[in-house]
Amino acid sequence: MTQYEKLQNELRKSPRRWLVTGVAGFIGSNLLETLLKLDQQVVGLDNFATGFQHNLDQVQHLVSDKQWSRFAFVQGDIRDLATCRQLCGQVDFVLHQAALGSVPRSIDDPLLTNENNLTGFLNMLVAARDAKVQRFVYAASSSTYGDHPDLPKVEDKIGKPLSPYAVTKYVNELYADVFARTYGFQTIGLRYFNIFGRRQDPNGAYAAVMPKWFSALIRGEKLFINGDGETSRDFCYIDNCVQGNLLAATATDSAALNQVYNIAFGERTTLNELFSFIQQRVRTFLPEIKAITPTYRDFRPGDVRHSLADISKARTLLGYEPTHSVKEGLDQAAEWYVRRLSDE
Repeated sequence: MTQYEKLQNELRKSPRRWLVTGVAGFIGSNLLETLLKLDQQVVGLDNFATGFQHNLDQVQHLVSDKQWSRFAFVQGDIRDLATCRQLCGQVDFVLHQAALGSVPRSIDDPLLTNENNLTGFLNMLVAARDAKVQRFVYAASSSTYGDHPDLPKVEDKIGKPLSPYAVTKYVNELYADVFARTYGFQTIGLRYFNIFGRRQDPNGAYAAVMPKWFSALIRGEKLFINGDGETSRDFCYIDNCVQGNLLAATATDSAALNQVYNIAFGERTTLNELFSFIQQRVRTFLPEIKAITPTYRDFRPGDVRHSLADISKARTLLGYEPTHSVKEGLDQAAEWYVRRLSDE
């Protein structure tokens, strides 16, 4: 039995109280789904800047009425310290996912990114510290590695940030470290590597590559690849991400605390390979869809060329063992996207 399987059994026997910020978003709603299925008490916060009511509605349909009754939703903003204080006072663990993601968005509007990802983050840290929550787990980012050339990426070797977004996520780590040293407050940061899966938004100017490509293929729209397609990423399925969060929140080894961890699968996939994988799966569900050739365009400012995670630290200290490869994750994601986008 894996560490994660043991943890799930323990949580069912001894439910805890959790706060998930950004609960109506892609990652937040998947955390909510898993926690409710484990019979946990969950408070969720979202301002619907990038989250959606339909994500919460989908979770409600996937859990029992009794499990859903254990969820309390608050529409509010992490930029409001009073709201953060109110919610942190009710919980054992905080899973802080609320942020404005996207490198291009941060380049377009660095002030708004700063307000959410730094002021909002600090509000949550202060509120959680003052409420004496047991653990504050936050979404960090692989963008923190910046221009450091080494592969795979190891947690203690980073370069210069390449975007305002990367700056904010790095400063999150600095703040968390200072709170651990100054106040003895327990935090863990999870550097996400290109998380994908169900409920990831395919619409909007800042949508991630996978949902955008699923959408374009299903709707017969033009599909773009930035650069030559040989840019590579360590794509990580959402279930692996959820596992990392729960293990981090409940880790008992003192050596595991006040650290940052790579959360990824540990394999590299080029954009050309990814396009092929996605097209194969869409045509499996919708054989009438014609094969298309992508349109290549300029590289995107602020993007790193290659990314690959070393996940040995998370394996050793958290017991993290990703369950889904890119292809296995795509098998599940494809069914969700085809079902949703075909109905639109």
